[in-house]
Amino acid sequence: MNLSSLLGMIGGILLFVSIIAFTSQDLLVFLNLPGLGIVVGGTLAATLLSYPLHELLRVFRLAATVIRDERYDVTQDMEEIVEVSRLWFAQNLSRVQERLETLRNPFLRTGVQLVIDDTPMEDVSDLLHWRLARLRARELAEAQVYRTMATYAPAFGMLGTLLGLINLLLTTDTDDFAVIAVNLGIALITTFYGILLANLVFRPIAIKLERRTEERVVVMTMVLEGIMLMRKGRTPGYIRETLRSFAENHHDEIRQAPVAAADDQPGTGGH
Repeated sequence: MNLSSLLGMIGGILLFVSIIAFTSQDLLVFLNLPGLGIVVGGTLAATLLSYPLHELLRVFRLAATVIRDERYDVTQDMEEIVEVSRLWFAQNLSRVQERLETLRNPFLRTGVQLVIDDTPMEDVSDLLHWRLARLRARELAEAQVYRTMATYAPAFGMLGTLLGLINLLLTTDTDDFAVIAVNLGIALITTFYGILLANLVFRPIAIKLERRTEERVVVMTMVLEGIMLMRKGRTPGYIRETLRSFAENHHDEIRQAPVAAADDQPGTGGH
């Protein structure tokens, strides 16, 4: 399980439970099924209107990746590329074909097959870049579904607030505080639900999926570079050192934020 996701979920639950426990005399006040139905039902309905059902079913299954600890073994991909390139450099085509069937990375398998088929370098590059771009576009579109839901949830929370206030106006001539409390509860709690779902569920899932895509793109870029070096006829040792340099720095490329160093910029010196 992904540790950061686990800590985030537990921390979020503990935070709101503790706040509610210290600020409210009745925890059940924050459980309002009609208000929750307005927000969740409205968000799902609007999302179904926005996207095809088959696409949503696939995207909803991706939510499990947020709590699953997915690690991409760059070293294993690198070793597979070097091994295949060694066989290819030795012109051992039969062994290359045998090894091709056992490659676990389908992107690498496609690239090696193109090299074996003596596909022109430009065509290999175009096809692999197209597949890389298609994967990135598809996965970012999947993350966008959750960003859309994060937009809808507060909107339906506000809609529930308006409905509760409208119903509350209709009870101004009654002394039944139970009816007033129900409508006031819906008016207040739906906005709470909408903001909570948007910022603690939907938007974090979208960000996790986007980060997952960035990591996958980086790994596939390394594989693409290895395939292109193999197609150029570079030696296995050269390919290994090039990919090793890539593997040593790829985490910084996707996780380390750029540091603004004003003193290093031309024309910003104070001397």
